[in-house]
Amino acid sequence: MKSSLLSCAVLLATVAAIPLTAQTPAAPKNLSPIEQTLTANEKSLIEAKKKDDAAFFKRTLSDDFSLVGVDGKLLQQQEAIDNLGDADLLELTPYDIEVVTLDEAAAIVTYDAVVREAPAEDQGPPPRYQHFSSVWVKQGDQWKLKFHQATAAHWGDW
Repeated sequence: MKSSLLSCAVLLATVAAIPLTAQTPAAPKNLSPIEQTLTANEKSLIEAKKKDDAAFFKRTLSDDFSLVGVDGKLLQQQEAIDNLGDADLLELTPYDIEVVTLDEAAAIVTYDAVVREAPAEDQGPPPRYQHFSSVWVKQGDQWKLKFHQATAAHWGDW
């Protein structure tokens, strides 16, 4: 018993001697002009998805836009455009947005998001945690969305 108490006392003294340092949050990353532009474009896309903003899609999507939905289906042209907007979307909250610049005229924006959507008839809601990737290309002086993909990040939570 004395041995156990002595061991506990030594352990407590050792732990108390370790300086506690407050964790400081990481400094925000300095984004390049392309990263700033495409992060803003992606956030605008998210807002347009929530509102099913056809005018935004018309001016922002490339003529050969395609989409892979969370169900794995590849959609192209108008079918992809129609599927991008979603009036039943209740929440789409992005986090960990990253921009991978391929060159001065092409980049990939990737992020995770919490998604809540009203369930479709005879179906459950989509996965709550999803990963999104978008390919943006510069056409003239405009950035256009060429490709967008949603991937379930966790299946068992809907």
